[in-house]
Amino acid sequence: MSHIFPRHTKSLPPMVARGEGAYLYDTNGKAYLDGSGGAAVSCLGHGDATVIAAMKAQLDQVAFAHTGFFTSEPAERLADRLIELAPEGLDRVYVVAGGSEAMESALKLARQYHLETGAPERRNIIARRQSYHGNTLGALSTGGNIWRREPFAPLLIDVHHVSPCYAYRGMEPGETEETYGERLAAELEAKIEELGPETVMAFVAEPVVGATAGAVPAVPGYFRRVREICDRHGILLILDEVMCGMGRTGTLFACEQDGVSPDICAIAKGLGAGYAPIGAMLCSSDIYAAIENGSGFFQHGHTYLGHPTSCAGANAVLDRLVSDRLLDRVAPTGEMLRAALHERFGQHPNVGDIRGRGLFLGLELVEDRATKAPFDPSRGVAGKLKKAAFAEGLICYPMGGTIDGQRGDHVLLAPPFILTEDQVGELVDKLDAALTSVL
Repeated sequence: MSHIFPRHTKSLPPMVARGEGAYLYDTNGKAYLDGSGGAAVSCLGHGDATVIAAMKAQLDQVAFAHTGFFTSEPAERLADRLIELAPEGLDRVYVVAGGSEAMESALKLARQYHLETGAPERRNIIARRQSYHGNTLGALSTGGNIWRREPFAPLLIDVHHVSPCYAYRGMEPGETEETYGERLAAELEAKIEELGPETVMAFVAEPVVGATAGAVPAVPGYFRRVREICDRHGILLILDEVMCGMGRTGTLFACEQDGVSPDICAIAKGLGAGYAPIGAMLCSSDIYAAIENGSGFFQHGHTYLGHPTSCAGANAVLDRLVSDRLLDRVAPTGEMLRAALHERFGQHPNVGDIRGRGLFLGLELVEDRATKAPFDPSRGVAGKLKKAAFAEGLICYPMGGTIDGQRGDHVLLAPPFILTEDQVGELVDKLDAALTSVL
């Protein structure tokens, strides 16, 4: 009998035995192609010798030192490298143990920044529906994932939500991408005016929406308009790149492709590539200076801040992504996978949309391709697809509630950057078999 508290008590997973490259193996020897990197985590695949060696070497020096007493060489080096690679304006790095911690840190820093600069009335956060920003209470409050929020609603803080930039569902007939983006920007501005610009502390968004909506990128120009609106009203722009960052979309930071720099950015997942629990919150020099020249103390913290062994692993991940140029594989391999998906599913009666950037792709599943009508939620298509794909030896990331938290299904694909052409074919074949089984 296991004493593990599993994710679902009525669906117990097999035991993993080992990982090698793009595959995980259970204790019976069955191989599973990791087509979603777990949850867009394992960007380097499994068993990367460079990362493993770096972490082993760090363990021989010092595994852990609390940041209340020490900094460490791996943490300092990681911060220097991230800022060197980050969008213009970001200047400081707060290293945490995961994505939810990074987002909680971002939200608290935004609030404290306004306190330190004499604007305590700035308390309101605006985010987008059909977003996901983490599972701790502040991050969960900010996210717009209704299914995840609902059981804990009495515990959540008040956050205001506007429409997502979701062209497949949101664009009106005859509307161009430009006019759609302008309409969404006007909605954000109207919400700010409704609340009172002087009361809004931050706008929060994922550059490419991940788990909740399935790799949904913004239309061109949308984030430039958002940046302009935030600047005009003194509102901080927080970009959540926990899932879409660290090369997943083809550039190290996803927002590079939108031509904007945030005031605060959260990263995780691919930063540690699954070898270590790590995340980071990056902020601008102006925000840091407000704390430094004010109280001097960021009233926040976690036990595993700047964990030396995790930082050593993240430095090695950056070596692989940047120095060894694995990042350069993402765009062409992503195009190869996207082309294979379009060839197989482009006219599939139950695949309404194929979208995403780089190796961060989503397929939206529909009952009727012509009308975009979703499946009845009672069918549980996403859950059945996950099981069917796993039986085929494919790990993928289906989710329900794509449209509004209740209706709609999609499957998210986020394979490792080392994916080969043969494995692209294997992924598509196994996904096809799973879809055929379920639909």
